[in-house]
Amino acid sequence: MKILTVAIPCYNSQEYMEKSIRSALHGGERVEIIIVDDGSTDDTLKIAQKYQEKFPDIIKVVHQENGGHGEAVNTGIKNATGLYFKVLDSDDCLGKKALIKVLDLLEDMIAKDAGLDMLISNYMYDKQGVKHKKIMKYKRAMPVGKMFGWDELHFGKTQYLLMHSVIYRTKVLRECGMVLPKHTFYVDNIYVFQPLPYVKNIYYLDVCLYKYFIGRDDQSVHESVMIKRLDQQYRVTRLMLDIYNKSNIDHQNIDDAMVHYFDMMMCVSSILSILEGSKQRLEDKEKLWDDLKESNIELYKKVRKSILGRTMNLPGKIGRKCSVIGYSITQKFFGFN
Repeated sequence: MKILTVAIPCYNSQEYMEKSIRSALHGGERVEIIIVDDGSTDDTLKIAQKYQEKFPDIIKVVHQENGGHGEAVNTGIKNATGLYFKVLDSDDCLGKKALIKVLDLLEDMIAKDAGLDMLISNYMYDKQGVKHKKIMKYKRAMPVGKMFGWDELHFGKTQYLLMHSVIYRTKVLRECGMVLPKHTFYVDNIYVFQPLPYVKNIYYLDVCLYKYFIGRDDQSVHESVMIKRLDQQYRVTRLMLDIYNKSNIDHQNIDDAMVHYFDMMMCVSSILSILEGSKQRLEDKEKLWDDLKESNIELYKKVRKSILGRTMNLPGKIGRKCSVIGYSITQKFFGFN
């Protein structure tokens, strides 16, 4: 039985996917690598099959019609045989030493039947052209080097779990009933968000496992691209609102973590609307907040009164200018796009 399934969604990834695959191969026989070719029109499938032929006991290739990143992740989960599951985007990579430490820990947890549901590790913003890379850590939010529950997890104002930082038990991903929408960007937020109420036992390993590449102009996280795809950002935010409303949340800190994450999503949707600047997008922003208020007044109050909520809703042109300045400072500090 494999310890960890690493799913690599690929769409026209021929230029950079091999680095990603090779980084996961450092896990050896303990790892299952599922390369999901999401209807590529270049040599992505050919490259994937070449690696499958060379490493038949480690690599499995699944070809599907184009369904988007979310559908590729869905396919990875459906086909996974590993006890734990990690998504690795085809332009990112895993650190060799960190991966070995992760696998050693997971192997130990499995041997002890410890019931670990989520492993958290650090990630790096590997931004093109930047010499000093920013590593995102979680030391202040949770204990290091031991398994813990929600009582001991408290995120700071600027700390968020991302797909890059989490490894879920595969069983948890299946039990939560998550099906990511097709042809939709930014679904990695749903991937992190929806399973949280199903997580009981957590472990934080203070290693930098994931190297998150930023630099291509066509990347979905590039600011100009995100502004063009605002409708998809709105859609994912509304889907997360629906997930929150339907979730059975039995611990205050789970609720705090989900509210904290949703607060960030409302902030991103709002600031991108402000940056786009048209009358239509500013109206869309107000509609999003109105929909939240109508759907869940308590969640609305929590998000609206947060630092981000207040910053994103400053009145008038001067208020919107202040919002953009605040966003720019945060952007520069953390190094994201």
